[in-house]
Amino acid sequence: MEIGLFFGSFNPIHIGHMIIASLVKETTSVEEVWFVVSPQNPFKKNKKLLHEFDRLDMVNAAIEDDYKFRSSDIEFNMPRPSYTIDTLTLLQEKHPDKKFHLIIGEDNLQSFPKWKNYQKILEHFGLIVYPRPHTAPSDLIDQKSVKMIEAPEVDISATLIRKLLKEGKSIKYLVPDQVEEMIKVKGFYR
Repeated sequence: MEIGLFFGSFNPIHIGHMIIASLVKETTSVEEVWFVVSPQNPFKKNKKLLHEFDRLDMVNAAIEDDYKFRSSDIEFNMPRPSYTIDTLTLLQEKHPDKKFHLIIGEDNLQSFPKWKNYQKILEHFGLIVYPRPHTAPSDLIDQKSVKMIEAPEVDISATLIRKLLKEGKSIKYLVPDQVEEMIKVKGFYR
């Protein structure tokens, strides 16, 4: 079984994430998409994040109606910051019957050669890349293990969503309804 791994802080998960995951599932050989909630991004060390279990709960609320989507908290018990190659290696050890692919935005393709052991990721897992607005082309797009998918350039950011919430404004249509409700009930990002 082929699995697409969508890493992110999901602070919060939003409609853009859901659209990309759905398109990966529908237009590639991937049979399931796993949302890997990252406790800390090595490139965003100072970012203030909602607690990882709250972010995991929001992901679970967002994906509960789609049996082809799963969440993963595998990085919660790994050394921090966790590096993608270490997580991929651990997932492969735990699930030797599965073939994993990494889902990233085209904007991350530019900095991908800075990732720890990026060549191993390309060689053993490969990338599924979705378009991002205002992104210059990368030389990596021609690699055999890099698959570019067609997708709308959805420019929704968790930063915008948090800003709107802080200002007391609506986030309707930017996040799944279940996530909006959870944010309201728990008072996240106020």
